Amino acid sequence: PGIMEGTGKPEYEKCVAISTEASIKKMMLPGAIAIISPLIMGFLLGPEALGGFLAGATVSGVLMGMFQNNAGGAWDNAKKSFEKGVDINGKMYYKGSEPHKASVTGDTVGDPFKDTSGPSMNILIKLMSIVSLVIAPTLATIFSNQTKKSENIVKENTIIVSPKITKADNTVYIK
Repeated sequence: PGIMEGTGKPEYEKCVAISTEASIKKMMLPGAIAIISPLIMGFLLGPEALGGFLAGATVSGVLMGMFQNNAGGAWDNAKKSFEKGVDINGKMYYKGSEPHKASVTGDTVGDPFKDTSGPSMNILIKLMSIVSLVIAPTLATIFSNQTKKSENIVKENTIIVSPKITKADNTVYIK
């Protein structure tokens, strides 16, 4: 009350507290997904599937992060270019023109892309990789026992055939 009239003081601490609380609540689900996904992949499908999952997440996450950083920077620079003037189809446009207003809208999207979304992809990839490294010894123990059992089954049911190879007159014969 009274801020718009110039008689009251803004309560910055209250604003920051509300924003911080809301952002922490909204980050719970994405953070949980980043932690739980490697656990599910590793324990249900095995280390090979977890490796494939991490490879896919890393490649797509890096590409998405680079796209967001570059797109945000491009939108930011597009707005700044109107200070000097922009030639569009032979006509010069400056600040206050319709194309400048459109570039301001683009910059509104571009700044969060460049400053938050792009770098957070890096954090997501690192978090998933760290969780995977933490569970790796447990997965190795669990799945090495299963591998030994399956190797024994294969050995019991395998007939080994080793053909004899002889050479006569530079010709290879298999007996």
